[in-house]
Amino acid sequence: MEKYKDIIQNTRYSSWKLSKEEGISKEYIRITDNILESWQKIVDTMAEMINVPSALIMKVDPPYIEVFCSSVSKGNPYEAGDREHLAGLYCEEVIRKKEKLLVPNALQDKKWYKNPDIKLGMISYLGLPILWPDGEVFGTICVLDSKENRYGKRYEELMLSFKELTELHLSLLYQDLTVIKNLVGILDNLTEGIIAHNRDRRILFFNRAAEKITGYKRSDVIGQDCLQAFGEPLCGARCAFKDGCPDTMEKLSYPVNIITKEGQARRVEMNINMMSDDVGALVGVIGSFHDITDLIGLKMQVGDLKGFAGIIGRDPKMLKIYRQIAEMATNQYPVHITGETGTGKELVAAAIHNESRRGGRPFVPVNCGALPEGVLESELFGHVKGAFTGAVRDKKGRFELANGGTLFLDEVADLPKVVQAKLLRVLQEGKFERVGGEETVSTDVRLISAANRDLKREVEKGTFRDDLYYRINVVPIYLPALRDHKKDIPLLAEHFLREALEEGHETLGLSKEALGIMIDYPWPGNVRELQSAIRFALVKARGRIIKPDNLPMELQEWKDSRSSRGPSRKLDPESAQAALTRSGGNKAKAARILGVGRATLYRFLADFPDLS
Repeated sequence: MEKYKDIIQNTRYSSWKLSKEEGISKEYIRITDNILESWQKIVDTMAEMINVPSALIMKVDPPYIEVFCSSVSKGNPYEAGDREHLAGLYCEEVIRKKEKLLVPNALQDKKWYKNPDIKLGMISYLGLPILWPDGEVFGTICVLDSKENRYGKRYEELMLSFKELTELHLSLLYQDLTVIKNLVGILDNLTEGIIAHNRDRRILFFNRAAEKITGYKRSDVIGQDCLQAFGEPLCGARCAFKDGCPDTMEKLSYPVNIITKEGQARRVEMNINMMSDDVGALVGVIGSFHDITDLIGLKMQVGDLKGFAGIIGRDPKMLKIYRQIAEMATNQYPVHITGETGTGKELVAAAIHNESRRGGRPFVPVNCGALPEGVLESELFGHVKGAFTGAVRDKKGRFELANGGTLFLDEVADLPKVVQAKLLRVLQEGKFERVGGEETVSTDVRLISAANRDLKREVEKGTFRDDLYYRINVVPIYLPALRDHKKDIPLLAEHFLREALEEGHETLGLSKEALGIMIDYPWPGNVRELQSAIRFALVKARGRIIKPDNLPMELQEWKDSRSSRGPSRKLDPESAQAALTRSGGNKAKAARILGVGRATLYRFLADFPDLS
């Protein structure tokens, strides 16, 4: 990324623009401030040495000519920025013939009868063409006088010297142009897409790879506002310029799902770098990106993916989850996630948010089961001052805080009926009122919900509205228990150990014996329990390799009970229910009563959820 930044920044990227056919045109070469200061000194010196009221450097822009620099002298009728039609001017002949022109007294030559300069009192003229290195005319350098003036030989030589100096400046700029054209060729042959835009988000550069990846033609986007050129921001909500130009910015790297011109979803890795001027001020950004859609798809297909969107695992059940997350990135449908406690429902919800076009906007989680009914409604929808005792000020709810982003409702089955009704209205209309308020608030929120209970069964029991169920369960995702994808345990353990190292904990890793116990253990608390077990073992091992006796007591007791137990008895619902009743619902005790491993009992109970 840095090499592309240097290429474009070091070639005055902010001063040029691509034309549709021939690459970079000279008309977009910017005359730098340093050159302008030098040219101003030239015209002031000429006016003083030749003793004339007007000395000019002019740039041709058919059918006009523009005063680029004008001498600061008494009696000069011209100012920088003035534009005149070329027709009839002295400069017209200089530009047409590319030769010096001397007019001692235009009043004595009928040829200049209609010359607009005469009306301004300028009756004598000496001018020379200023040429680009390729022979094209840039403009003229000239002096004018309000009286007859034949301009001696020494003045012509002085003018010629200043003309050569001016053309030297143009030559340096032209060399930059040649370098740019060569570099554009290099950038156009890269497999990475390259895009650059200025502070106003106007796109300055867009290479062929960017065309191929996005489906947009260079000619369609050059000069356009980046946030509008692609129908919506290319980077989605992660765009650093979405709310205007920042004062400064750090280097950014992130995956983002884009929509091509043909409407296809593509996953790209985006790298963004700040472009700065000589004093370090931000003048634009350059981004490089490459398409990883097919690579990710292939890795999913062959099972060679260890993780996705911050989730760890390569079991086919987890690969299915990854595909569902990727599919959710291109739409805004509500998603409902089910799975046992500790399986990572919030992690999957955050992954869906981050992979979507809303990534970069707020992700606001709410645990509906952890808040009392009276508090929950205020938390979700906010309240106005005086709505209830303790409401000493207006407060925004989670729906307002999540505006533009995603609201994650965990344990949604615990929502009270009154809150369910209000939630249904928000999903249908995108509007609500704060508790105690009359003003209607609009919000744009994607809803993701989760529960560890079967919502359909809650609907049958009458505790959950069926109309709300169908609203939030548009796309269901089921997260498997850890015991159902045990081959991921080594990967997860390695991930948690690596996190511990980054946090400053010393460890030599897991022994084979400890890892074997972890793989066999049923993990009723799922991934969350595994993470806690790793942290516990790190403390006990004190930087040494983690051995079985460093593991939590639950794992050690399970290992001991398994090794001393004989052949497992076949379970049936009646005996399992009787054992649970005798143990007061304690599953570990019930397993001992039944003479089976706790993992066996957990697996059995998963098939008979009505047992308690």
